This record gives sequence, C-alpha cells and structure tokens, in this order.
Amino acid sequence: MWNRREWLVTAGAALASSVSAAPERVKLGVELGSISASKFTPYQYLDYFQAIGIEAAQFNAGTLGIPAGAPIDKNELKKIRDYAASKGVALVSFSGSSISPTTASFDKKSGTAEDHIARGLKIAKILGASAMRVVLGSFRDRPEIATHLASMKQVLKNTRSQIRDSGIRLAIENHNADLTAREIKALIEEVGHDILGVCLDSGNPLVTMEDPHLTLELLGPYALTSHVRDTAVWRVPEGVAARWVTMGQGNVDIDSWVKKFVAMRPGLPVLFESLPMATPAHHAGIHA
Repeated sequence: MWNRREWLVTAGAALASSVSAAPERVKLGVELGSISASKFTPYQYLDYFQAIGIEAAQFNAGTLGIPAGAPIDKNELKKIRDYAASKGVALVSFSGSSISPTTASFDKKSGTAEDHIARGLKIAKILGASAMRVVLGSFRDRPEIATHLASMKQVLKNTRSQIRDSGIRLAIENHNADLTAREIKALIEEVGHDILGVCLDSGNPLVTMEDPHLTLELLGPYALTSHVRDTAVWRVPEGVAARWVTMGQGNVDIDSWVKKFVAMRPGLPVLFESLPMATPAHHAGIHA
C-alpha cells in the first residue's frame, strides 16, 4: 500500500495538470496536517518539498514542532522561515483550530478563543504568512449551529482590532459539515472581509450536501488559502456515498474546479490536501 508521501507525488502530478493551462504560473502547495503521520521535522518536510517541486506550504503547530501550550520560540520559527525561503517554499498560511468556544472541537485546555487567535497570529506573523486558517467545529456541532456562530462572532468582535493590526486575515474553512457556503458568506459579510476570508476546501462541500462548484462560486471570491482534493460520490439505498480519492479518480470534475479557482484567485497557491479514504461514508443526509 502507498504511504501518504508516495501518494502525494502521484496525486500532485494530476493536480499540476489541472493548473498547467493557467495564464500565469501557479504555485502548487501542501496542507501539512494531512501528511503529519510522516513525523518529519519542519526541515525534513521542506527538503522533501523541494525535491518534489512543492512551492507553498500550510504548517500547523504540530508540524512546526510546537507542543500544545508550549512557549513560542521566535528564533526557531525564524530559522524555519528562512530555511523555507532557501528551499523556494512559501509559507503562505498557518493552520489554527476552532475559535468557537462553545463547540465540541474547541480546545479549552489551551486557553480562550482569543488566546488561540493571538497565539496563531504571532506564529503566522513570524513565518511571514498572510493568512491563518481557522474553523468553527464539525458536524457534531450542527444541531446548535446558531449558538456556535454567535459565540464565534463575539470572539471575532473581541479580537477585530488585533487581527486587523496584525496584517494577517483569518481564513475560515468550510470544514467537516459545520457550516454551509451560504452561512460562511453571510458570516464574512457581517464580520467584515478586512479580517475574515476563507480557507476553501474542495472536498468538504459534499459533507453538507453541497455541489463543490456551487461552494466555489459562493466562497471563491473570499478565498485566502485552499485545501484541494478529489471526491467520488454515488447513490446508495441509504441516500449517498462519498469517498475522497486520488486526484483525477473522482467524479466531481475536479479539473474544472481547480481551473475555475485559479482563474478566480490568480496568484493564490493551490494547496493540496492528501486525505484518501479507505472506505466510503454512507449518508442519508451527509455528515462524515
């Protein structure tokens, strides 16, 4: 069986073919959380990326070697930033976590949601990133979504000036059936796109029974970063089955999705997320 790193090389070739027709050169990148099982150091990841032609990366605290709650080593992060630059890898965004304190996904042990944002902005700033990916929660939070949205809006209100002054925008992901594209668009319009944009995920829309191309149409204009992968979807007696697959093996026309994304957000790197599912998820009303 292929490991994630071998799969990344093969699937990356398919992704590269999707962006080859772009009018300007597009950087291909990787979201590191999806290949963290490699347990590489940040420097090993960057060496590997240079070897296979990856030019952009979205690290998280774990893949940067920062334990939960540990002090931020500014000098070490600067070394990683400089090493990435020497390898031709742009650290375009930093991946944080839930910033809605009422959700099951929120990590209360590491402080308040405001603490999470402050810490993530500091890391992103040192790395030279322009965006910090965040989420509300997951499908488990969906029944009380209004409550969780309200708590997150309050956090964003509390930290608005801090986010704006940092020069880094938060990029909320359409994540694991927590929010629909329309809800995210409404949130951004209410909060303000001067501090909030989107980490646009091509694989998650089907988890909320959305067409990925509709999600792209609604959220693409707000995209600050991305997670790109392919999906196979088909009817079953229970309703619908879906499975994340190798790029090019799905049936959601990912090739067209990537080309539209590149045209919509020229100059923005396309970040690949390696999350192949061994078995499909079956849904009467999808939430995986």
